Amino acid sequence: QVQLVESGGGLVQPGGSLRLSCAASGNIFSIYDMGWYRQAPGLQRELVAAISRGGSTKYADSVRGRFTISRDNAKNTVYLRMNSLKPEDTAVYSCNAKYYSGPSTNDCWGQGTQVTVSS
Repeated sequence: QVQLVESGGGLVQPGGSLRLSCAASGNIFSIYDMGWYRQAPGLQRELVAAISRGGSTKYADSVRGRFTISRDNAKNTVYLRMNSLKPEDTAVYSCNAKYYSGPSTNDCWGQGTQVTVSS
């Protein structure tokens, strides 16, 4: 099993920055991908950014160039650096880990952290 604990959300003005952290514990060696998703009220959850064990990254078009995902394998932590934040970035951000469990793969989710971009 894998457990995820997020931190770093909050209220920020438009144009500001925040950094989210997601610390993994448990069977961390089974994790192969980690990412951040977000869900705004009335909208479906969407992938924001993801990073593989090897460091390959992908981003949603709406955040590319503003957000950076990184991974510190020594600390079993994934970060999401968010710059030039816009009101439309307001959402609950959730960390996700995809991991192997025997012959299958599973998803683990963090508890979610609120990010509010408002003046």
